[in-house]
Amino acid sequence: MSDKNSAIGVFDSGLGGLTAIKQLRKILPDEHFIYFGDTGRVPYGTRSFETVIQYAYDDMKFLSGFDIKMAVVACGTVSAVALPSLEKKFDLPIIGAIKPACAAAYSSSANGKIAVFATPATISKKAYESELMKLDASLSVFSVACPMFVPLIEAGYISENCEVTRIIASEYLSKLKGTGADTLILGCTHYPIISGLISSVAAEILGHDIKIIDSGYESALAAKQLLSERNLLNGNSGGSVRFFVSDETQNFKATASIFLGEPTENVTKVSL
Repeated sequence: MSDKNSAIGVFDSGLGGLTAIKQLRKILPDEHFIYFGDTGRVPYGTRSFETVIQYAYDDMKFLSGFDIKMAVVACGTVSAVALPSLEKKFDLPIIGAIKPACAAAYSSSANGKIAVFATPATISKKAYESELMKLDASLSVFSVACPMFVPLIEAGYISENCEVTRIIASEYLSKLKGTGADTLILGCTHYPIISGLISSVAAEILGHDIKIIDSGYESALAAKQLLSERNLLNGNSGGSVRFFVSDETQNFKATASIFLGEPTENVTKVSL
């Protein structure tokens, strides 16, 4: 039986969920986290829906082997494709990446014109678009599939001045020319890692600033609210995080340390 001291399970297809962990630890510093990055099978965003659902089930089953009181799906693709299936199969609260981000974008947009950058699987599922339309059917939503961002980020091409990533970002942002979009949802938890680069290129390409919505940050706020409502916030000070991956730990440790801004040693390789 889960209690206040139980951990929060977090999973992603690879490294992107570290942006969610960073925000979760800021917002919930007293909580314990179990993070699983499926680095052996990344990326999910170009897989079939059936494969994404199976991978998501494997990930949740692994996390459920620990004493966890809730799960955060730090993956836009899984949130778009597999969240309803996970909610049916696992008897614990699960926070996805889509609803919190859409609510924040709706609140932030001054003109009701909202863009979404996400993986091909998320875009083809129209998950963000559907959620935004539930909030207000008069919104204009401009969805752009960004298949190159995840491999570039996972390979470390994350500097704001990285010419290769700026060229790819320019390609994607040019699709928003003339839309008038004033708000951009980064619908994959990898993308906030290059949010500065995206903002910079957006100003160049669009000729105006665009409000960036970080799905990981919004999910972290939603997680805190849910735990508070259920009286499950950990009252003890001094949270912790344990990392698990499905591929070698060395590259994950090095990159995770950059993303989190602190050494990341507590990483274990597991087989699903």
